[in-house]
Amino acid sequence: MSELKQDPRKNIFIPGTKWLLNNSINGYQSCASNELATEIITGRKFEITFSSAKSNLYQTKGRVKARLLEDGYICWLELKEIEEQVKKITTWKPLLLSREEINQQIPKILDWIETTSKKTNYYLWGGTAGPNFDCSGLIQTAFSLRNIWIPRDSYQQEKFCKKIKFNQNTLEGIIPGDLLFFGNQEKCSHVAIYIGEGLYWHSSGIENGRNGIGKDTLKIINKNSISYYYQSILRGAGRIENCHDGTELD
Repeated sequence: MSELKQDPRKNIFIPGTKWLLNNSINGYQSCASNELATEIITGRKFEITFSSAKSNLYQTKGRVKARLLEDGYICWLELKEIEEQVKKITTWKPLLLSREEINQQIPKILDWIETTSKKTNYYLWGGTAGPNFDCSGLIQTAFSLRNIWIPRDSYQQEKFCKKIKFNQNTLEGIIPGDLLFFGNQEKCSHVAIYIGEGLYWHSSGIENGRNGIGKDTLKIINKNSISYYYQSILRGAGRIENCHDGTELD
């Protein structure tokens, strides 16, 4: 009589274990959906978490729920994608740069976005690996490449930043590297980074956008239709003064 073999994944990918990713993979929005939540690049670290939907993680379409350690982002991972692509780690500590250290990196962050904008690219929901990004993925990646981790989604980035008041006519009060937030009264749905002289970089979609990385303006005069649209839904601005510590965000 043959013995029943246990799934070895049950003994490996258990809640609370931490892992280093050796290859880029996708993170999904739920245990069953194929909708991309975020691209997860090589070198990132994650912790397996409990499932809020099912008590047995291995009954959920071969996926596990995970918290990405650098930004606290929650998503679902395909077991078949991570089985051969991870290395177990025992501890993880965030790298927390000072406000002064962050400020020193702003010119390099803006230079990187400008260089990336010159590559062929298009808007990709969930994109962080490049050259195709969504709005918040572009901003998060630009900062993370300088060892500055911020939250993943635009509404989380808005909450994370120090709120900045500025005059929309004179632009007094806003400086290069500040983030601009757009949306409705209830919630932020788009983010950009201020360059100076009224200009900003962002990755926008096909509708009311550029289908990729482009430059637009806050100035009232000589505005194109895309700049005009985003001006109409501008919520405010924020400044990144600290690094995210990896705790889970709403």
